[in-house]
Amino acid sequence: MINPIKIKQDLYLQCEVFIENRLQTIQKTIYEIQESLTSETKSSAGDKHETGRAMLQLEREKAGCQLAEIQKIKENFYKIDISKTSKIIGLGSLVYTTSANYFIGISAGQLTVDSTKVYAISNNTPIGQLLMGKITGDEIIFREQKFVIKKVL
Repeated sequence: MINPIKIKQDLYLQCEVFIENRLQTIQKTIYEIQESLTSETKSSAGDKHETGRAMLQLEREKAGCQLAEIQKIKENFYKIDISKTSKIIGLGSLVYTTSANYFIGISAGQLTVDSTKVYAISNNTPIGQLLMGKITGDEIIFREQKFVIKKVL
């Protein structure tokens, strides 16, 4: 049997890489928008120029919101203590069910550890909210599908 702490560490690291990649992508987008705004000079097009600048400003605002969101996710993610195990599902729990396996942390999609598929989900997702506070043996009904919690690490 593979060490559950090792599995959780691996999942944690994969989530960390996911966050960092997303953060870098957003920062690159902001940088490129900023470059476009500063390099765009007043042309004879007039209104067309102003429309272009306004569109870039909107893009920058949107990217700024995404940046704030990912920074908040990152901050909350670093509060997770994967060394703790509990019989009750909470942040940092690895949950095995009859349907799928879940790591409660951030929404990072499907991850793989030692050829086992695990879905990294936030506790704020619909399935995350259903799982929080549950224990081994509890039944969950999600999207008209019933499954049982087999193990919580």
